[in-house]
Amino acid sequence: MASASSSLSDARHAARLAAVQAIYQMELTGTDAEEVALEFADHRFGKEAEISPAGMPDEEFFGAIVRGVPHHQVEIDRSVARCLSSDWKLERIDSILRAILRAAAFELIDRKDVPAKVVIDQYVEIAHAFFQGDEPSFVNAALDKLAHRKRAPEFGETPPDDELQF
Repeated sequence: MASASSSLSDARHAARLAAVQAIYQMELTGTDAEEVALEFADHRFGKEAEISPAGMPDEEFFGAIVRGVPHHQVEIDRSVARCLSSDWKLERIDSILRAILRAAAFELIDRKDVPAKVVIDQYVEIAHAFFQGDEPSFVNAALDKLAHRKRAPEFGETPPDDELQF
């Protein structure tokens, strides 16, 4: 049973990493989620070296993130922006960081089946795959703040009255 759980965890980690890459690609090229999801499934999945050392991604999980982010883009960006310090604007953040924060925000808001601490840990680990400086700490701080707003009960807290859900 432990190996099945580990295998699912690895497949989800690979799916998250691929989703961040896909969301980044969508922002750069303006390509829609359906087209990018198909491109990844047809041309990148199955070529482990291109995706992740974690192995093959969970395609369903990948698709949910890649399609969910643009579908809820306004709510996600508003939620992420609220968790940044006043001198940071989402538009000014590095595009890879934006993709990481958007994918994680989607999971925190829409995927209640995944514990908030797992979401935070996974996306901080992904940030480490792309950045060697302070960016992973930035991701950790922003996601921690977002998780406390979106998943307050998991932390034994009451959700803020002004918190929107989708």
